[in-house]
Amino acid sequence: MKSIIITGDDFGLALPVNEAIARAHDEGVLTSASLMVGAPFSRDAVERARRTPTLRVGLHLTLVEGRPVLPPEKVPDLVDAGGRFSTRLAESGFRFFFLPRVREQLEMEIRAQFEAFGGTGLELDHADAHNHMHLHPTILGLMLKTGREYGLRSVRLPAEPPLRSWRAARRKLGARTASRAFLSPWTRLMRLRLDRAGMRHNDALFGMTDSGAMTEELVLRLLSELPPGVTEFCFHPATGRAPEIDGPMPGYRHEEEFRTLTGRRLKTALQEKHIRPIAFGDLPSPAVKPQPPLKKGRP
Repeated sequence: MKSIIITGDDFGLALPVNEAIARAHDEGVLTSASLMVGAPFSRDAVERARRTPTLRVGLHLTLVEGRPVLPPEKVPDLVDAGGRFSTRLAESGFRFFFLPRVREQLEMEIRAQFEAFGGTGLELDHADAHNHMHLHPTILGLMLKTGREYGLRSVRLPAEPPLRSWRAARRKLGARTASRAFLSPWTRLMRLRLDRAGMRHNDALFGMTDSGAMTEELVLRLLSELPPGVTEFCFHPATGRAPEIDGPMPGYRHEEEFRTLTGRRLKTALQEKHIRPIAFGDLPSPAVKPQPPLKKGRP
């Protein structure tokens, strides 16, 4: 039997997102969620997760396009005058890599987000980063260094097979191959670092080029294109519109993705194809070196 991980991102960003993720798990096939601990509705997300203990929850590190957990004055080089992270991903990546002062603040913020997750009392299923920023070697290094202290054992690997996803989506072949060519050195390095660190991870990811457009027809075709190993399917569901998602993601089809996750066709297809939805925590544990005792988050 094949296995896939079905994740809802941006848990905590908006009430319709929280409702969609909880219902997609209770009524559909979603297995895990990635929590934005600094998002405006993170407390509501945590309460829903506590009421749904079978939903596995990981940390969605947010270092661009959001607000810090720390007071803005403690991370002045990460935020603008309004206390928000930059929306310029490439520029942020250069600053993270080349400026020691920025890296110091980055490490403080990453630690604060792991600490905040620890304070929820939820078990840490995995970690990833908003906009897949943990592909950046500096962020990945800090994630592994800090996360290990808080029980991190699984990390998302953002590696989309371009031809397989194109055969299913039937569009954007150029964008898919260009993205693969640009990201391939970083995904190879990331896979190597995760394996060396003894971190569990998926082997492939669907939902990068088609982010916000994981419709029922597309997902059903993607099930016939599964590569070897375990593939994660990444969704951004919501039960309705909200300013928190309309601003940064105006073209996303959040409600369609919610219907995909809760529809009968996907559940039936998984059964017929003998595909088992799992979470990161269900992946087999690799051999790991002994680590120092885990650090508890504040309640």
